[in-house]
Amino acid sequence: MVHALVPPHGLDGVRRALERHAVLGMTIAEVRGPVGDAHREVHRGTVLVDLAPCLRIEAIVHDEITERVLTEIASAVHPDGRLWVVPLELVTRVRTGERGADAV
Repeated sequence: MVHALVPPHGLDGVRRALERHAVLGMTIAEVRGPVGDAHREVHRGTVLVDLAPCLRIEAIVHDEITERVLTEIASAVHPDGRLWVVPLELVTRVRTGERGADAV
């Protein structure tokens, strides 16, 4: 599973990168995090960070295209954002009972 934490203006680039590889399903959540030009200051020894609005995008991607998808997403949102990959042990489509790659 590919996770991307990007500023809101990065959504279209991530969506296009995924669509180029026929990854059409994704989950998008509005979150806040230190993305892009989040302001950081120290006040009485405590680091304070203004958390910027951003999007967390999750998509299940086949192993063989993961590197290409990451490269394209990074190009689309450069220089802002964070990307990471989490391996999935099993995916099941509840409606049909399909498992593994068939469920993706």
